[in-house]
Amino acid sequence: MINEIDLAHSIHQTNSETLPAPYRGKVRDVYKLPDDVLAIVTTDRVSAFDHILPQTIPYKGQILNRLAGHAFVHASKVMPTHMIDIPHPNVMIARACRILPIEIVVRGYLAGHAWREYESGKRTLCGVSLPDGLVKNQKLPEPIITPTTKATEGHDEDISEDQILQQGLVSPDLWNTIKSRAFHLFETGSQQAAERGLILVDTKYEFGVMDGELILADEVHTPDSSRFFYADGYEERLQNGEPQKQLSKEFVREWLVKQGFSGKAGQQIPQMPDEFRIEVYERYAELYKTLTGESFSPVYTEDFNLQLPEILKPWL
Repeated sequence: MINEIDLAHSIHQTNSETLPAPYRGKVRDVYKLPDDVLAIVTTDRVSAFDHILPQTIPYKGQILNRLAGHAFVHASKVMPTHMIDIPHPNVMIARACRILPIEIVVRGYLAGHAWREYESGKRTLCGVSLPDGLVKNQKLPEPIITPTTKATEGHDEDISEDQILQQGLVSPDLWNTIKSRAFHLFETGSQQAAERGLILVDTKYEFGVMDGELILADEVHTPDSSRFFYADGYEERLQNGEPQKQLSKEFVREWLVKQGFSGKAGQQIPQMPDEFRIEVYERYAELYKTLTGESFSPVYTEDFNLQLPEILKPWL
């Protein structure tokens, strides 16, 4: 059980006088090291609706990083990944590659953003036609890809395959390879989830290119990049129109919406009560145990910023 000390000492941002200034993403701080190597520090920041929330979730970074490492090992059987090593629960050493300007979202079920678009009356999502008569959380006839742009500021935007090719974001041959790899990753991820009593509902993949080779990057099959339902009781809940029991970041978004925040201009990001921050941690820890079969044991690191150069010393 985490306590007030854990809440107070979670990692919001990293800094080091002896390391180059990092690139800060929504959740990760990325340090460029020699020999085209990156040190990716997964912090305890949490984002939703393309906004970084003002408070952290203790040990969320360790859970995400360790889950990503676990999943990259399995994904490496499908394609090369950027992961080299995990020298600390918050840190991944990775190969630098040219990240492609699109995110690939594979959906096997009508949930989240796809359901919100469908419920509003739309029957085409990112150029993919959807049949009438579907209900929330229903399994799609077959998995679909719904890409988004990678916005440097503001919101990522849905984009279709035709738009990707017309804008020359990737070549037709590379796009065909991306689609094939994405569907293969989703299939293997779904099989692994099913072995753990879960349903992989949808997930996001980011790809890069290194020396002409397509590389899987960022994170894979984590609660920040994926949505999982519990398989037990799924059909019954679907038939009764009940919410699915899930393990993903969606419940954070749902809590924010109940507080009147959905990322729209003029809305104030609400403060998360400590009890809710602990609940979020427990959800992440539960997913870690469910996916890996091992209980999550947090590693408290005193003065993480002071220790970071020593952690990265073998690659400096």
